[in-house]
Amino acid sequence: MSSPTAASARGARTGQEPVAVVGIGQTRHVSARQDVSIAGLVREAAVRALADAELSWADIDAVVIGKAPDFFEGVMMPELYLAEALGAVGKPMLRVHTAGSVGGSTALVAANLVAARVHGTVLTVAFEKQSESNAMWGLSLPVPFQQPLTAGAGGFFAPHVRAYMRRTGAPDHIGSLVAFKDRRNALKNPYAHLHEHGLTLEKVRSAPMLWDPIRYSETCPSSDGACAMVLTGTAGAARAPRPPAWVHGGAMRSEPTIFAGKDYVSPQAGKDCAADVYRQAGIADPRRQVDVVEMYVPFSWYEPMWLENLGFAAEGEGWKLVESGVTEMDGDLPVNPSGGVLSSNPIGASGMIRFAEAALQVRGGAGEHQIDGARLALGHAYGGGAQFFSMWLVGSEPPTR
Repeated sequence: MSSPTAASARGARTGQEPVAVVGIGQTRHVSARQDVSIAGLVREAAVRALADAELSWADIDAVVIGKAPDFFEGVMMPELYLAEALGAVGKPMLRVHTAGSVGGSTALVAANLVAARVHGTVLTVAFEKQSESNAMWGLSLPVPFQQPLTAGAGGFFAPHVRAYMRRTGAPDHIGSLVAFKDRRNALKNPYAHLHEHGLTLEKVRSAPMLWDPIRYSETCPSSDGACAMVLTGTAGAARAPRPPAWVHGGAMRSEPTIFAGKDYVSPQAGKDCAADVYRQAGIADPRRQVDVVEMYVPFSWYEPMWLENLGFAAEGEGWKLVESGVTEMDGDLPVNPSGGVLSSNPIGASGMIRFAEAALQVRGGAGEHQIDGARLALGHAYGGGAQFFSMWLVGSEPPTR
């Protein structure tokens, strides 16, 4: 039932320009950035991305911006007033919105503009300022013909986690293992929102239950933050001051929130999106060929669920990879060395952060959370009622297929 909403960002396809990430910038993600407006927040990330690429505003041909629903901050069509802050006055500027996956989708739209040679160098930015909103209640809208749910996205997704546990026989402690891992990883990431020194596995396991089986320490924070990237083609990459990350494959997929036969545990759109990216990149065995994964995990149980959905584990086996330590930073498939969405969640930017962190890994620029020898990295985002998916695979070398 899945249908593509966009196609490849892959540069190696005939007639397309190879796409490189040459600049990456993030803000420090925190509960409330009261020192800046939304314009100041996005400009901070953009300036850092330009500095990383050693480019100026004049070098940017177009801007692609994304965020989650406007009602989160109550500012309608913010792209109109953000054009000046992002150096886009007199330049093409495009807004993207695909719920929580929007950061990834925004990056893919920008990559497609470069791949199609519409623009030579594109700045892409995504953001959220949750301190000026109430996303918890914003995500508690009643769904027609559905049983009432408890507040927030967790109330919607908790039954799907329970379904996964029943389907696979996963023990209760798996979610706590994921949360403990990601929060420890976040200590190595200076941009992460949550730096919980002294956290223990026992503290995670004894945290209050919010939405059974999701505990307080197994859920994402509410963050203010922005992320930006500079994307360019072969000529721009040749002038880059640092090694670029090359886009080997990228895709988006969507499916309805509700339809007869929908598999909420492992949505078909996610499977199709991953399969398309692997096909573009020539990946036959993602478990062995991909070095690191930045996965969209707002609730800890989604790590084992997405490991299966993305083809890294057979059905019913994802939780076993978590339990055996495979997804730890020193495991053979590190997942979310940045700390992931569980440690930083400016919703509109969360997907782009996954994409940017994947690019940082293959550029060798991830600092203390760098995975040694990372050459291929997957960035993953999902949104809505697990209905929107966007992914890209980036490498340290240009694509050859």
